[in-house]
Amino acid sequence: MNAEAKADESSLAPGAGAGAGAGAGAGADTGVGVGAGVEPPVRPCAGDLLPALEIPITRTLIVAGAIASRDYQDVHHDVELARKKGSPDIFMNILTTNGLVGRYITDHLGPKAVLRKVAIRLGAPNYPGDTMVLTGRIETVDGDTATVKVVGENGVGRHVSGTVTVVLPTPEATVAAGPGDGGARDPDAGSGSPHTGTAVAQGGAS
Repeated sequence: MNAEAKADESSLAPGAGAGAGAGAGAGADTGVGVGAGVEPPVRPCAGDLLPALEIPITRTLIVAGAIASRDYQDVHHDVELARKKGSPDIFMNILTTNGLVGRYITDHLGPKAVLRKVAIRLGAPNYPGDTMVLTGRIETVDGDTATVKVVGENGVGRHVSGTVTVVLPTPEATVAAGPGDGGARDPDAGSGSPHTGTAVAQGGAS
């Protein structure tokens, strides 16, 4: 599956536009929560690892993410038609993954962090009943701009990999919030699978 998505900065914010962020923001129970008590770094440094985030892949999350991103392809909501097209089940669309990656970053760097670019590649599909684990590492910090490498693994293999360019919040604006089990993992630690799709979401006019 090859896909390209472009969105403005507001659509990449948690709870808006692209993918699962919209469903979560609307109050849907997607299983993607923000844990409390884990403070993100005030000013991250290159090499810092982000705590891992486990995301249960439910049918509700897959269908809600597709609807929120206005992706009505049957492979994202109709099991029988998905199977006729050679898939064992429905699977998550690329815009939902894009939204989850963006939310992963802002969950750790705070809601005042501004996503400037999210560039991801898809590999192993996210099917219902699986769990995706997102991990991240700060690659570079240049002034108030950082790049973060993100990898998402599921039971099949590597679902997503890519980089996020983000404008960091000021120390005063950083909010203490951290999802998942709070354990930092290196995004390069997992075993990968061939990438089959690409999505790019960049700030600015779509």
